[in-house]
Formats: sequence, C-alpha cells, structure tokens
Amino acid sequence: MGNKNKTISFRVSEDKFETLREIAEERDISLSAVFRDYVDTLVSHDGQVKVAPEHEFEDDATETSTESFPPKVEVPKSFVREHERLELEAEHLREQLEEHKRYVTKLRQQLDEMDQDEVIHLEDLDQGEEDDASYRIGSFDDLE
Repeated sequence: MGNKNKTISFRVSEDKFETLREIAEERDISLSAVFRDYVDTLVSHDGQVKVAPEHEFEDDATETSTESFPPKVEVPKSFVREHERLELEAEHLREQLEEHKRYVTKLRQQLDEMDQDEVIHLEDLDQGEEDDASYRIGSFDDLE
C-alpha cells in the first residue's frame, strides 16, 4: 500500500468561506491549498495551532516575545550522549544477533549434511549393549 491522500471536508459559514477565498487569492493559491497548509501546520505542531488574524498575532508577539511557538525545550548534553550511546549499543547487539543467527544456520547445515552413521546420540550410549564397541570420551593423547 502506498501513501494515499485522503479527503477532509470542512463546513464553514458563507462569510468565512469568502474570507478564506480572499486569503487564497491574496496568496495566489487555490482554496484547497489554504486548507492543506492549515492541516499540514496542524499536524506538524501536534494539534497546537491557534488561528488568529495577523494584527492579533503581532500584538501577542510583542507581549510574549520571550516565548516562541512551538515551545522549545533544552536537553542536557549528557542525555543526548546517553541516547547516542544506547543507539550504538543497540546496533552492536543487532550485529551480534545476526552473527549468532548465521553461526546457528551454519551449524544446522553441517548437521543436515552429516551421515546418520557419523552421529552418536548420548541416549544410545547409556543403553548400549555389550556387543557394541565401547566409546570413551577423552583426548587423542589418552589413546596411546
């Protein structure tokens, strides 16, 4: 599925519709572009958008010149460094997991390729008959 555009319907009074059309004409864009800009702004600011006439906005801006919208938060460098460290560690762990998966796959392939005669099951050793050859676990040096 691709990124499909969806349709949003707005219901406004005739006066507001005319105002919106004038805004679109001033900006030399379509009326739907005005709505798209509004929706894009709304989404990018997580729903925190206040629509106001420009003269009110300019008055508010002079009163609260120290505040900006959207609000900004300073994060300590230690937090950023810790976040970066954790990202690197997660990446390293992912690489180790992939390496382990490759190793397990290789071992399974080797096991599948072995003849059944070459495989000795430990359960069979415990229940072995006296006629069977005896097996001993040890190094080659012990055989001499």
